[in-house]
Amino acid sequence: MGGVPNFLVMTGNHKDKSITRRRAIAVTGGTVAAGGLAVAGYQAAFADTGTTTTEAAATASTTASESAGTCMTLMSSVTEGPYYLDNALVRKDITEGKSGVPLTLRLTVVDATDGCTPVPGAAVEIWHCDAWGYYSGYTTANPGGSAPAESEDGSTANDNTYLRGYQIANANGVVKFETIFPGWYTPRTCHIHLKVHTGGQKEDGTYAGGKVNYTGQLFFDDEIAQEIFTLEPYSKHSGSYTTLDDDMVYDGGGASSGLLTLSPVKKADPSKGYKGFLTIGIDPDAENTGAGSGGGGGEGGTPPGDAPTGPPPSDAPSASASASS
Repeated sequence: MGGVPNFLVMTGNHKDKSITRRRAIAVTGGTVAAGGLAVAGYQAAFADTGTTTTEAAATASTTASESAGTCMTLMSSVTEGPYYLDNALVRKDITEGKSGVPLTLRLTVVDATDGCTPVPGAAVEIWHCDAWGYYSGYTTANPGGSAPAESEDGSTANDNTYLRGYQIANANGVVKFETIFPGWYTPRTCHIHLKVHTGGQKEDGTYAGGKVNYTGQLFFDDEIAQEIFTLEPYSKHSGSYTTLDDDMVYDGGGASSGLLTLSPVKKADPSKGYKGFLTIGIDPDAENTGAGSGGGGGEGGTPPGDAPTGPPPSDAPSASASASS
């Protein structure tokens, strides 16, 4: 499932891939532009990784030709899940000292209704659990299996903000995050939550206004995830890991269902980290409320163990909280 970058645009409905004839005509008309964007987007996203322009163009060109006709508008979205907090912090590095295998995440946002052109200024928000399955703001939630208490990892991370953040897309629609490879919690596979916002703006280290165009999740190859989970600190969390085939949200569609392309920083040494890439198609005119598509696993799972319900903790940071860029 890993390998060369995949430029399939992420579809939002994990259970129903129907598309109207009108929308199909609008979308397939932009496949040539999408191929050109794939090359430019790959070069821009990995410009600082040592990949040569020739190598990037060759890889992107091959992959784009293989995935012609795959640029589809997101018809609906997966729910935001039980662990969302509206912290609005704009920053590239979201680790806050949390330990784990480094992950550089690069996402390209394109307009699937306009020939897959870049969407500069789009705000991409992500959040995910730490190496033992704990989410900031919900650190008393039992991740399932056997894991140390979240407080035992020795980090000085803020319990309400770690592994959460926004980035604003550049002229090529690209955002980049520095984070760690997520752990897991019962009953979910390894994943990252995602929202794409447009129409807002950055204010004092936060993102304000606008609307949510898409809510979804990103996924990881099972073999890579399970190899990482044998390493410290992940290995201190024991129990039954849910594979992609058994996950309640992932539907087996590969990149079109949110499966990241992963590239190791150093071959044969997963502890050195990975680079992850995916192109996400949105409809900038659409507004998503995070209600999910329903059916099957569309609700994203219920909080495990003693996870809190209701509103976020009272001491959760406000939208005026400061953050590093």
